[in-house]
Amino acid sequence: MSESATRWPSDIEIAQAAVLQPIRDIAARLDIDEADLVPYGHDKAKVSRSLFTRLADKPDGKLVLVTAINPTKAGEGKTTTTVGLGDALARLDHRTMICLREPSLGPCFGMKGGAAGGGRAQVVPMEDINLHFTGDFHAINMAHNLLAAAIDNHIHQGNALGIDPRRVTWKRAIDLNERALRDILVGLGGVGNGMPRESGFEITAASEIMAIFCLAESLADLKERMGRIHIGQTFDRELVEARELGVHGAMTALLRDAFSPNLVQTLEGNPAFVHGGPFGNIAHGCNSVMATRLALKLADIVVTEAGFGADLGAQKFFDIKCRSSGLKPDAVVIVATIRALKLQGGAGDNELLDRADKTLVRGVRNLAKHIESVQGYGLPVLVALNAFVTDHDEEIALVAKEVEALGAKLVRSDHWAKGGEGAEDLGRAVIDMLETGSADFELLYADDIPLIDKARTIAQRIYGAEDIVADTKLRARFRKLDADGFGHLPVCMAKTQYSLSTDAQLMGRPTGFHVPLRDVKVCNGAGFVLVLTGDIMTMPGLPRVPAANSIDVDDDGRITGLF
Repeated sequence: MSESATRWPSDIEIAQAAVLQPIRDIAARLDIDEADLVPYGHDKAKVSRSLFTRLADKPDGKLVLVTAINPTKAGEGKTTTTVGLGDALARLDHRTMICLREPSLGPCFGMKGGAAGGGRAQVVPMEDINLHFTGDFHAINMAHNLLAAAIDNHIHQGNALGIDPRRVTWKRAIDLNERALRDILVGLGGVGNGMPRESGFEITAASEIMAIFCLAESLADLKERMGRIHIGQTFDRELVEARELGVHGAMTALLRDAFSPNLVQTLEGNPAFVHGGPFGNIAHGCNSVMATRLALKLADIVVTEAGFGADLGAQKFFDIKCRSSGLKPDAVVIVATIRALKLQGGAGDNELLDRADKTLVRGVRNLAKHIESVQGYGLPVLVALNAFVTDHDEEIALVAKEVEALGAKLVRSDHWAKGGEGAEDLGRAVIDMLETGSADFELLYADDIPLIDKARTIAQRIYGAEDIVADTKLRARFRKLDADGFGHLPVCMAKTQYSLSTDAQLMGRPTGFHVPLRDVKVCNGAGFVLVLTGDIMTMPGLPRVPAANSIDVDDDGRITGLF
């Protein structure tokens, strides 16, 4: 049977046809009292932060990370697999929670479309989650831009701190893909409009405020991190922190309500936290520590995901989120599809439905690198094959053989078409891995090695590069950051998601390449050093035909075209 034989309803049609349970009933499944909910309508709510305090002494459940191969245009279904696995574990009588990131409006209206799962494995209400949701992104955006406004106002009102307008590094933010705002001039139009200077925008998901929001563990921690954000330098080249402008308290006030995790449900009525949304290619790519920690107190098994492939999201989950919070994952699931592996092996679009063993074998090399990288952290790993009806049994057997040779296991999963029922084999394999696996988690690098060596370690051990490339000036900046007391921080690499290298066109498992480092910046509030590689940017642009062109709303207010 071909996929075109019958029309399968779209993701949004499936989501809109679902009958959602009242959010108080979803909370009750976790023994969350209705008094601990701040409802946003009938089907979503924020959960009181005080609940975590009351559960602080309760032992944690098991933590399972879902990651993937490098993404392709065929799609791998990482979020879909996360949801399907969570539903399957619930069917297998395990008290399970799912923890996801919130979608950014940029990709929703750009190339990717919605990000709430797909098919029969979704979190709902899908339209709300993909659009304004509970307003968290707007609060983060406002906190970011409040600081930007305070900087320009301080300079305009006499500049008591002696901030050098040429060396202000804090930009503005907007949650859209908008290349025209990458570089702008502010303060034009006369003396009354402030000091003219160069500035720009970055997308909200790449804002340091977003990273802080997702790594902070309390309101006090959030406020302290806000205060230590570096916004630029004085004329004497001294660093200026946000606390010196006196607005970090107001920024925290804007984030107070947003900081509480958002509770929603899957199509099968299982609980899910969707909270925070840093990108995986230009930020650290994980949902909030607050949501993950609370989920571990409420559930026996928590299934979470990290952005893009294991070379970005998983590496940052381990070396940034886990390092900062002390969290320790118990197992890892890597998602792949036959079609995506063929693309990684160099297959053309017209070859994806046919047997193409040579390209499939070449594509499996990409999967193999991610398996090896995860195993290097001392974690048990299995591969979830997100199944399509066009997959050939011989192809699945070929991939399974390759995976087994690496000491891992491949499990076919049909969650997209069948929901939790279709992922029960995957669920059983994960349970077995949790019960018999020997997780001995260790970080990739020590805190005390130089920053540039941390970048080199990531490039060589996770990407498979021969080395990094950096000019003399950039190397000097790395050395100065070490000397200034920032050398203990982890490194957040900003790199294309489409390849293990910095060249998006290099598929599979490239060798012999170098990783060019372009810039380095201390994100002091977030607690990491951001390293830009290749031509990666913190403000994406829209594609030639944006996803927004397909999104519409009818006279009854029903949204269409959102994936």
